[in-house]
Amino acid sequence: MPHDLPKAYDPTAIEDHWAEYWVREKLFAQPTPGASPENEGPDGQSFTILLPPPNVTGNLHMGHMFEHTESDILIRWHRMRGNRVLWIPGTDHAGIATQMLVERQITAEGTTRQQMGREKFVERVWEWRRHYGGAILGQMKRLGASVDWDREYFTMDERLSVAVREAFVRLYEQGLIYRGAYIVNWCPRCQTAISDLEVVYDEHKGHLWEIKYPVIGDDGKDTGEFLTVATTRPETMLGDVAVAIHPADERYKHLHGKKLRLPLVGREIPVILDEWVSLEFGTGAVKVTPAHDPNDFALGQRHDLPSINIMDDTAHINDEGGAYAGLDRFAARKKIVADLEEMSLLAGIKDHVNNVGHCDRCKTVVEPRLSLQWFVKIQPLADKAIAAVKEGHIKFTPEMYAKTYLNWMENIHDWCISRQLWWGHRIPAWHCPACHKITVARQDPTKCAHCGSDKLTQSTDVLDTWFSSGLLPVSVFGWPDITAENRADFDAFYPTSLLVTGFDILFFWVARMIMLGCWFADDVKMPDGSTRSLADSVPFREVYIHALVRDANREKMSKTKGNVVDPIEIVKQFGTDAVRFTLASMASPGTDIAFNVARTEGYRAFANKIWNAARFIFMNVDRAAEAGIAVDRATLGAMPTVVEDAPLEARWIVAELHLTAAKVNEALENYRFDDAANTIYQFFWGSFCDWYLEIVKLRLDFSETADKAKTEAALTTLVSVFEASLRLLSPFMPFLTEEIWHAIYDGNPPAKSIGLAQYPQNSETAYDVRSVRGMDRVQELIVNVRARRKELDVPEKQHTPILALWDAGSNVGSASPEINNIYKENLDIIERLGHVSSVEDKDSQYVERTPELGWTQAGGPFVAVVYERTVDVAAERERLTKDIAKYEKGLASAERQLGNEGFLAKAPAHIVEGLKKQESETRILLEKARAALNALPPG
Repeated sequence: MPHDLPKAYDPTAIEDHWAEYWVREKLFAQPTPGASPENEGPDGQSFTILLPPPNVTGNLHMGHMFEHTESDILIRWHRMRGNRVLWIPGTDHAGIATQMLVERQITAEGTTRQQMGREKFVERVWEWRRHYGGAILGQMKRLGASVDWDREYFTMDERLSVAVREAFVRLYEQGLIYRGAYIVNWCPRCQTAISDLEVVYDEHKGHLWEIKYPVIGDDGKDTGEFLTVATTRPETMLGDVAVAIHPADERYKHLHGKKLRLPLVGREIPVILDEWVSLEFGTGAVKVTPAHDPNDFALGQRHDLPSINIMDDTAHINDEGGAYAGLDRFAARKKIVADLEEMSLLAGIKDHVNNVGHCDRCKTVVEPRLSLQWFVKIQPLADKAIAAVKEGHIKFTPEMYAKTYLNWMENIHDWCISRQLWWGHRIPAWHCPACHKITVARQDPTKCAHCGSDKLTQSTDVLDTWFSSGLLPVSVFGWPDITAENRADFDAFYPTSLLVTGFDILFFWVARMIMLGCWFADDVKMPDGSTRSLADSVPFREVYIHALVRDANREKMSKTKGNVVDPIEIVKQFGTDAVRFTLASMASPGTDIAFNVARTEGYRAFANKIWNAARFIFMNVDRAAEAGIAVDRATLGAMPTVVEDAPLEARWIVAELHLTAAKVNEALENYRFDDAANTIYQFFWGSFCDWYLEIVKLRLDFSETADKAKTEAALTTLVSVFEASLRLLSPFMPFLTEEIWHAIYDGNPPAKSIGLAQYPQNSETAYDVRSVRGMDRVQELIVNVRARRKELDVPEKQHTPILALWDAGSNVGSASPEINNIYKENLDIIERLGHVSSVEDKDSQYVERTPELGWTQAGGPFVAVVYERTVDVAAERERLTKDIAKYEKGLASAERQLGNEGFLAKAPAHIVEGLKKQESETRILLEKARAALNALPPG
């Protein structure tokens, strides 16, 4: 074995090398089954994950790294268990986000997309994507994500574009896509319709304006009476076509059938009766503007009212607004309110808090607006998607999200899928000016399907980004081109096994994948030609919704707060493995993570601990080789076992390893990343490094008089347990474990990567309960001795004798003969780890006669540490007096702050908790110092 690991662990020195190696060697590629037999992966059960495609404009943030860490742990774990594993990466074209970014670039160059024209602008976006797009995938490669890079996709790739067009045409042919004028959420900045899910509502302190509408008499003249309406958007009154009242409202019974004069405009509008109107809200009279409010639109449909659109695409008043034409909507609002007040038609202004919708992308206030758009008639697709979850074909973790999903799905509205953008999948619909009909086709038509005219114009709209990404579970495996010769991927990997994603895209993406997946996969026959059931049509079997990554104070990260943690910077500081382990150690279903850099620093120390353990082991392997002793390599790569007469520590560490493997595998089965990580940490740091490595030093005797067989057995157990432990840790810390694992095998390991080796599986027969219990007793005694030494202030390196009562027959001791034998057989362990120079047996009478020795019970036997130290009484009194003064001052300060109600109300919770802990610890130190001072002899 070459054992040239550098003295200091430096993640930057190894991570780039292995990240590049994994990609270059295509270690995580999963060939199409049967396509490349020489490179065929494991033939076990398939485990497939589709990476939620990040936007092509994006860079890695902490949420991405958290999601990718969880997915990568599961992928590596399944791969090492022998599953046929596939993790598919890709990026989303992100219509609005990408178009906005490129538009900003060309604006800075002094031009606009309108001046460039559609064709040149789209080419400019493709050029941007070739040069700058996909940066996040490069970051994923650097961080070691074990995806199949050969299968990387982009949602506007030609192959996926075919699938998108096919899906649109099929739904259209099935009567499930239609075009109509409806109220949509319009973003004046992006100049496109956006879905309900893309609107973010913020509470806004605004006003409720009460406007007087003159009542018109039968003679066509104003009667002098007014009907007052209340509105939060007075500018929309320019498009009013009626005022609605409740038919049972006694206040307005006399106005049934009457007409009103629209202020500022002069148009006569009717008073209509509708039970939808609230008797309690505002004045009980509602202005009706069908082109600018969804409820008003529904009213207009019921009462056959016209719709007057008063705004253009940029939310400026159009020609329908008369004197207000050309004004921005908010400027028009101010002028309209001023004009109403001047005409004595403003009855009042009241403060009013309401939720105002903003575009999630650019934060512009959204304008409800009547617009001609394309929609999916969603209910038939939703019905399948609801059944898929209710019938148990898709499982959600945490389970509460199934209820959230079903609640949304059971109240779903038709999906507006058209966007007024230039970047995206252009809708495959052509308008004919001759017959005014629409041709929808899979291939670009040369003539109208209805009248034969060749004067066709394609729709300028593109599809909602989520339409194409919703098809990914089927499209990445070849749909719609699923033939007998081209179906191996679909049969092997669909449905995918798991989706790991965040709650924020549960409706945007997860629900739409379920709807579209169930709908289109249903048409794909099973390999035997039978009809595909709903259970086999779902896009994935499980959905794991991960939590949010918050800052150390559990605040949501935001640029505004200035508390955003850049994962790339943290990785540069502590290494990828430490960051991954930090995230995993806190990842539990349904629990947000409070990311703390101090914790990452701790796991960087953990990596260093393992590195130093490797260096110690390699040093001893080299020394053994010089003495003619070699590790039995046949034991490597599997789970270690030991013979019955092996030393206690060997039997114990092997049993602990098997128990740890059992716990880790169970934890990962249940997505308890935190339990898995912490179990490995406790084993590696505690059992292996702190205990076993120290004990095994007793067995590594390379002298000429040593028993070589025993030394070889001890060394083989040490190396085989360490090698298996690395495999256990590998999914969590892939870089560190790869580096050390290759070194173990002298650069010629049995597989190209530790990630392709076998994951440790426990064997119940290897769990030796007697050895574990015996070692527990030995450890308890050693811990007891260490504690007593600390109380006596024994110097760290000084060995001291101990007195022990082992006798189980006495009226004091309580250990069984079997346990006593374990102690006596392992005195060398007790002496080494307890810094004990000798052990002297005593009887119960001696123990009773010498209470001043401070006898303590350690799980059975009684032990006393024999130590007398020479004390300079004067110097000790001076030291203790100073310590007491310091502790009293610190305690008084802590009590003063904790007694300050103002401080407690303002201070963060972690500060208060830290102060309470400090007070408690200081009080204990003060009591000990006072007791020590009182115990000093006079002088």
